[in-house]
Amino acid sequence: MTSYIVEADGGSRGNPGPAGYGTVVKDASDGQVLAEAAEAIGVATNNVAEYRGLIAGLTAALELAGDGASVAVRMDSKLVIEQMAGRWKIKNEGLRPLALEAGALARRLRVSEWTWIPRERNKHADRLANEAMDAAAKGLTWKAGGTTPPEPSTETREPGDTALGTGEPGGAAQPSAGTREPGGAGLPGTWEPSAATQQADSRARASAPLVAKQTDLLDVSDISEMSAPTASIATAQRLGKNAGWVSSTKVATSLLLLRHGETEMSLERRFSGRGDAELTPNGLAQASAAADRLSREPYRLDVIVTSPLKRARQTAEVVAQRTGRDVEVDEDLREADFGAWEGHTFTEVQRRWPAELAAWLADPTVAPPGGESFATAALRVQAAGERLIERYEGKTVLAVSHVTPIKMLLRLALMAPLESLYRMHLDLACLSLIDYYADGPAVVKSFNDISHLR
Repeated sequence: MTSYIVEADGGSRGNPGPAGYGTVVKDASDGQVLAEAAEAIGVATNNVAEYRGLIAGLTAALELAGDGASVAVRMDSKLVIEQMAGRWKIKNEGLRPLALEAGALARRLRVSEWTWIPRERNKHADRLANEAMDAAAKGLTWKAGGTTPPEPSTETREPGDTALGTGEPGGAAQPSAGTREPGGAGLPGTWEPSAATQQADSRARASAPLVAKQTDLLDVSDISEMSAPTASIATAQRLGKNAGWVSSTKVATSLLLLRHGETEMSLERRFSGRGDAELTPNGLAQASAAADRLSREPYRLDVIVTSPLKRARQTAEVVAQRTGRDVEVDEDLREADFGAWEGHTFTEVQRRWPAELAAWLADPTVAPPGGESFATAALRVQAAGERLIERYEGKTVLAVSHVTPIKMLLRLALMAPLESLYRMHLDLACLSLIDYYADGPAVVKSFNDISHLR
């Protein structure tokens, strides 16, 4: 039976940038907070901060209960959870020492589960991490119950010193257990960052007619147009251009997501899944506008990949002609299969299949009659995304696809639930951008950008 729950989180304001972590240990039976820890760790990546939070949480659990205690670990970092559970490989050598340190602590405990939870359920640890970073920005040191200014005492804290408290308001801060003075388990001593932690931290330093009427069938109300600014992409980073917080030596794999241009089906707001509709003249003009944009700086496409459906292939081919790139086809980038609803308008479906439509709109695991659920589509789209990231690491990839696959890739990057699909809107021929960094994080840089159509 699980006795304790460790929840941990870490974050970086810049990735890499000023970073910190938070962790909380709870009684599994009643949720009572038994210990808290948080620390600002200087400049680091999200994943380094998340691993540091995990290490602090496991250490706190050992302090509380000693070796052999039964612990459930819960984090909103999919990467850390999957790597610690042994389901994902550790590709970033900078994270390996931290994973080994966390693994050594975990083996002293009985970890009953490694569970990913949404950020909403990890608010406590997330709050602690932000408190630590906020305190550091003001020159203060986090402690349970409030921040304190640096103490001018003779005792010198190491750079990785962690405050570990009881989790109760006003609780006194105690040093976390890392390397302790002799005195036995449970007795506070001096904490020093391990060699692995120090090593990992050091490594982590147009024209109006082109804009068609909105045609996203999942929209339940009118949504105003959105356009995000062009962001830095992999090629710009390779050229050493300023990328804000991201070092010019830190190359991302940039995945540009282009929705196909207008078809008669989209113009009439009909369900268009596996059907092979062609682009209208306006759809071809939209594709041409996107191609003009993608043929200029900062876009230097290395690869163009498309859905096998004609409307996407036509869009991709227009871009390919302008940029001189070949077009690859990936079957898993096709639109969801809407089954019996294919070719019908939303109103027609509502009249003929009211119960089925209501269920489909309420639950992404429900499929249209004879069709494919969003949950099923998510699996193949995720596989396609992972293939592209692995195969074209450090390159700029244009994926030409449809509403559902593009929304899937965006929500996966944001670690959002499937239901988030109902809260996104994508225009025809819009561009979105996700940057994937070598140490795991995915950053959505642009969403539903149609500035090239204006």
